[in-house]
Amino acid sequence: MSLMARHAVRRRTRKQVLPITGTLIATALLAVASTAPAQAAPDQRVTSRGVVIPAFYTPPKKLPKKNGTLIRTERLPLAVTLSGVDGPLPGRATRLMYKSTDANGKPVAVTGAYLEPTKAWRGKGPRPLVALGAGTMGQGDQCAPSFALEKPILVEGETMSVGYEDVAVYRLLSQGVAVVVTDYVGLGATDRLHTYAERFDQAHALLDAVRAAFRLPRTSLTAKSPVGLYGYSQGGGASAAAAELKARYAPEIRLAGTYAGAPPADLAKVIRGIDGSALAGALGWSINGLVQNNPELRRFVNEHVNAKGKAALKDLSTMCVGDAIFGYAFARSGQWTKDGRSLSAIIAATPAVRKVLARERLGSLRPSGPVRVATGVLDDIVPHGQARRLAADWCARGAKVTYQPVNLPNLGDKLLTNHFAPLLTDQSAAISWLTDRLHGKPARSNCAAVPKRP
Repeated sequence: MSLMARHAVRRRTRKQVLPITGTLIATALLAVASTAPAQAAPDQRVTSRGVVIPAFYTPPKKLPKKNGTLIRTERLPLAVTLSGVDGPLPGRATRLMYKSTDANGKPVAVTGAYLEPTKAWRGKGPRPLVALGAGTMGQGDQCAPSFALEKPILVEGETMSVGYEDVAVYRLLSQGVAVVVTDYVGLGATDRLHTYAERFDQAHALLDAVRAAFRLPRTSLTAKSPVGLYGYSQGGGASAAAAELKARYAPEIRLAGTYAGAPPADLAKVIRGIDGSALAGALGWSINGLVQNNPELRRFVNEHVNAKGKAALKDLSTMCVGDAIFGYAFARSGQWTKDGRSLSAIIAATPAVRKVLARERLGSLRPSGPVRVATGVLDDIVPHGQARRLAADWCARGAKVTYQPVNLPNLGDKLLTNHFAPLLTDQSAAISWLTDRLHGKPARSNCAAVPKRP
């Protein structure tokens, strides 16, 4: 079914969901009518949703041994930012493929992008680097954040994707901060499925992106350049995990500070939050990602997920956020299970899955350097309580934590707006906090004000 046909079938859903992404979705819809069928060169691949994936994203069979080693690079043409007024991103971009290690200790190729600012760094010392973990983009290879730098609004074949993180990239580059963006494990690179929200894969990919950036020739980075980690939502989980694992995985990185916005610290609670929401498709990404790294969970899927659910998991594995909203908004996981129970209820009664989710939970390790945790108090997609609990756990382990609850009016239950709005309203303060750390300014902890209740 074509993208236009999908829109016609789901007009009612679109009317419900349109406020979620506002003018960004509206702009993308205007582009649908002029979208041409994908044409691939012999060395390119066309996804099942009709999007051309450049040959760059196909990993070689043999990978380097050292984490962060560059496998290949090429120039990445940049587009304008999504704000519509900021103009082109103030930097020069290089597409990257680098070696990392997955959660099971196996070598993996990861893609991403490095952006060298055209603006001068006005702080003391060498130009700093921020490693940015993007928020949820989807599970199809065409959803990769490095794609979004080139095509902020991608409407091609049967896919629609919006590069909303380009605004944060713009703000950092405008202050003379170099940025490296990871596509995470399996997003972009065509050899495996993206392990959505898996903390070890994400942490390794983000930290190895830093290593890759420092190995890239002809940049203004030096061995003494301070590093910051930045992420919201899925990216907040990635930056939080990277801050926790840095000491043992990448001790050489000079980490000045970490911003973790709306981090999915407890996947069990997040799965419950997204069920029945506008982003219900993320249920599929979560299950697919967990099975990718934990094949023993395939038995769980076979025992409890019905034919409709298995078809949804397969379909979602090819989708970006826009596709998932139009296709699966407000779906209830009970429709996908054999006995009608929710996935959360079945997970709670399945020790093997509970064990995997317990291993994924953030907060068991003290993060390196100061951290800022921000979360919308009415966030019902990535629930506020579990993010606040992460801040409290870190405080209990002696970390220097700046906890920032974001108070906004209720913008609609399960519409994604209560989750997405704090990304925008808190972004300026988050970047200001992080750049202060890059300038060498000490962070103040407010752990005494963090509620200890779960």
